[in-house]
Amino acid sequence: MSLTTQFIAELIRAANEADRLTPFEVKRLLNRSIATIRDMREAIGIPGSNRAKDVVIDLQVAAARADRLTAAEIRDTLIDAADVIRTLKILLDGKE
Repeated sequence: MSLTTQFIAELIRAANEADRLTPFEVKRLLNRSIATIRDMREAIGIPGSNRAKDVVIDLQVAAARADRLTAAEIRDTLIDAADVIRTLKILLDGKE
């Protein structure tokens, strides 16, 4: 299993236990997600966008608000991050 696949699984597991996560753990997972998404986009050749609504911005906002997110918001945000990373992995695997 690749590191990316392991991280996707970690995000899903964390989403399923959102009510047990500390704000520090949420912030750490979201920051790792942001870095992973940026790295994968760069590897694929997808340019960063300053104009369009971007999931990375949403993840940054969520990470900054980690101590004020509800369990449902944490779950939804972690699932969104996992979904984007999974999609980028499929694109990256198809590029090889």
